Amino acid sequence: MPDPGSVEKVTITNLTTNESVTCPFNPKELTISKSVSWHTDDQAQKDVSHWSFGGGNPAKLPLDLVFDTTSTGDDVRKKYNNFLLGLLAIDTTKKDDQGNLLNEPVDCRVAWGKFMSFLAVAESVDLTFTYFLSDGTPVRAKARATFRQKKDEQDFATQNPTTRTEARKIWVVCEGETLDWIAYREYGNSAHWRHIAAANDLADPKDLRAGQVLRLVPLPTAHSGVG
Repeated sequence: MPDPGSVEKVTITNLTTNESVTCPFNPKELTISKSVSWHTDDQAQKDVSHWSFGGGNPAKLPLDLVFDTTSTGDDVRKKYNNFLLGLLAIDTTKKDDQGNLLNEPVDCRVAWGKFMSFLAVAESVDLTFTYFLSDGTPVRAKARATFRQKKDEQDFATQNPTTRTEARKIWVVCEGETLDWIAYREYGNSAHWRHIAAANDLADPKDLRAGQVLRLVPLPTAHSGVG
């Protein structure tokens, strides 16, 4: 059985203060969505319009996280939640030549091992406290934090993804899971295990370990159906 300490954890860093938080529990899955805008111009005596590129929209990264301090009894807000809320503040270090605040957001980086390094700004943080000590101290919380891309998407992946135009997901392998079972759950066909193996450069598809992070990218159009 692999050493749990070898499993990479999601880390969020405030690039203004250089403070960072390592999430005690990795998300079960993760989706990065990207969209672009297209403009159409009506053309006389033609049935279809002319399409022109209107620019890309920032990629969106929602993270569902769990924070727990029951082992120490510390207030979970002080250790984790206040850090996330601080990412929503205005960056007071960003000023113009006259010393006026630019009212720009705090830059942050969301990183997860070799899977990604996402330079972003925080768009929203929702906190749900789920466990309290007898004195009312919150010691467990669920958080949904949504981040928006700050740089071109080619800069946030530490490995080149198979596709940059569609949403892609990750799968965190649990003990006993196999590649064909994951393929069936994700694509509805266990035969697509080869697609997962190729996308993740797996030399031995049978050599999966608990905590391993797999990228799940869309199937090629010709193979999107079952069969």
